[in-house]
Amino acid sequence: MKDFPVSARSLVLPQPLNLIGNAHLPAASGAEMDVLSPLDGLPFTTIADSGADDVDAAVTAARAAFDGGDWSRLSAAERGRLMLKLSALILEHAENLAQLETADNGKPIVQARADMQVTARYFEFYGGAADKVHGEIIPFQPGYNVEVQREPHGVTGHIIPWNYPAQMFGRSVAPALAMGNATVLKPAEDACLTALRIGELSVQAGFPPGALNIVTGRGDVAGKALSEHRGIDFISFTGSPEVGVMIQTAAARNFIGCTLELGGKSPQILFEDADLDAAIPVVVKALIQNGGQTCSAGTRALVHRSLWDGVVARLKTAFEGIEASASDESAVLGPLISEKQKRRVEGYIDSADAPLIARGGIADDAPKGGFYVAPAIFGPCAPEARIAQEEVFGPVLAMIPFDTEAEAIAIANGTDYGLVAAIWTRDGARQQRVAKALRCGQVFINGYGAGGGVELPFGGIRKSGHGREKGFAALLEFSHIKTVVNNHG
Repeated sequence: MKDFPVSARSLVLPQPLNLIGNAHLPAASGAEMDVLSPLDGLPFTTIADSGADDVDAAVTAARAAFDGGDWSRLSAAERGRLMLKLSALILEHAENLAQLETADNGKPIVQARADMQVTARYFEFYGGAADKVHGEIIPFQPGYNVEVQREPHGVTGHIIPWNYPAQMFGRSVAPALAMGNATVLKPAEDACLTALRIGELSVQAGFPPGALNIVTGRGDVAGKALSEHRGIDFISFTGSPEVGVMIQTAAARNFIGCTLELGGKSPQILFEDADLDAAIPVVVKALIQNGGQTCSAGTRALVHRSLWDGVVARLKTAFEGIEASASDESAVLGPLISEKQKRRVEGYIDSADAPLIARGGIADDAPKGGFYVAPAIFGPCAPEARIAQEEVFGPVLAMIPFDTEAEAIAIANGTDYGLVAAIWTRDGARQQRVAKALRCGQVFINGYGAGGGVELPFGGIRKSGHGREKGFAALLEFSHIKTVVNNHG
């Protein structure tokens, strides 16, 4: 028996309403959207299908909170305490939030539970950091005192994706709140129920009206309205490079800054001295987790030719034993987010320009209406092959052989992306050489990922975006510098 009802109709659901100024409100137009569960493809609740008027109301509420409202009068320590209360409430409601995430997103329940722990950690980490952002004194000419202060931008907009709805809520919004910004969040219409529920918990925690506002709706309507709103002082976006261009263009027109995290084609480089017993399970997990729908998924395996046959054999065995299934306690691969995403990933598999090495399966008891795709490995792939260059965003691995260290570096750097990479070698000097040569935002040596990595600055270069999330660096992104020069004589 599944421990989770596929239809999700027995869940404790959030109110299907926007959160604006701590009030739960329908879309001004009254429009609603069905929420489909990827587990079975069936609708189980609705959300507000909001438009520009709703976004404007949320921005207005945020502006009032920042410009003289109760939120603006809190000290940094008081902001931090509210965030710690919200962290505790997320943990208190973690099981229902996880079940809600699985129903809405389709990810296995074990992964959803881990996501809730990480989400709570974001609010814990940034709650503790809220009063730790200090200014500095610059030695200057005699008779002057010069202070450098860190101040919030004001009203920040946050557009987050559907792959990690709760985690992305914490990752994007928590550092902005910690710095004293008032926020407006537009979660992805494909998966936003945990965001709405956490919004309810923020009211319970005691956040003043307008500090946190949530507006649901379509990206090309509500998301567009938020990105273009002249009342926004900074915007944070995670999603596709194509939409990232539009976000950055809108920000430029309003002369504001933005943080963009736009995806990747991250390599795992296995050198001839790699510990395969340690590496192979990580290579599999780095691709399979969340159905491959992860910006930092390890979607390319660069393998030294001397290891090729052994690595292929191990990965073939691993992948052929993986089945996409509905979420029970043993599931490792769930459905993709939507029928559209399923067709997109299957399109890459059907047109792959490399030999198929292995294919997993779909469990016999997976609901027929769900968006399930069997995982696949292809190789040897040419480095320039489409499947080795483009972000599939599904459980598809491209394997590429190499002969020399220089060749491995060139292949690893040979895409438009630059987000994450992994190096598997026991050679300490090589570890340092290759890590320095890789053009990306994060490098892992003999490992991959860090269980959420809340403390670790995260972001990319080139088509992977710019700016940094996570860690203390995110607090700097959500603030600006003011220099105060005092001529005291």
